[in-house]
Amino acid sequence: MVLITEEIRAKAMIVYGDEIGQEKTVFLLQEVGLPTGLLPLKDIIECGYVEETGFVWLKQKKKIEHKFQKVGRQVIYGTDITAYVEKYKIKKLTGVKVKELMVWVTLGDIVVEDPENGKITFRSPTGLFRTFPASAFDGEGPVREIKEPMGVLDKKNTKETNEVKEGMVGNEDKKEAILAMEGMVVNEVKEAILAKE
Repeated sequence: MVLITEEIRAKAMIVYGDEIGQEKTVFLLQEVGLPTGLLPLKDIIECGYVEETGFVWLKQKKKIEHKFQKVGRQVIYGTDITAYVEKYKIKKLTGVKVKELMVWVTLGDIVVEDPENGKITFRSPTGLFRTFPASAFDGEGPVREIKEPMGVLDKKNTKETNEVKEGMVGNEDKKEAILAMEGMVVNEVKEAILAKE
């Protein structure tokens, strides 16, 4: 995470409070061409933006968890989130983790690589990545405060994922996205094991 110094604060536009923080966050996402539901935060305390560098920080009262229903992904947003934004990109993101199978993975970059076809790619600092339809991240849904430690298996989510895999709920796009993601993770684990041998 980037230390927010007095020098950075002096160059930044800073707002305080949840309502104005939410508005500025949505406005900034719109300005850089990213889906407005990427940061469904709650109880924002402070939001800062340094236009010349694109540096952004957000502080909220508590960690929250949000599930993006259209892609079946759970995301944890920490109390302090920082990033650099530019057109169609969020770079050097800190404070955000996504659940991949049963493991929480830190996100590092978010890029709309194909704005015309609405594809958005999420990358971890370790090189893992996933691409989804950008429309899956428009708008926002309910968030919940984190009460259990990160890494605890969410049995409800596993049940929902299994139902989707079996075709019992959801549409074909969601089912394909989950199966593709799981296949990619398995292949990456196999490659990592083979590389060590």
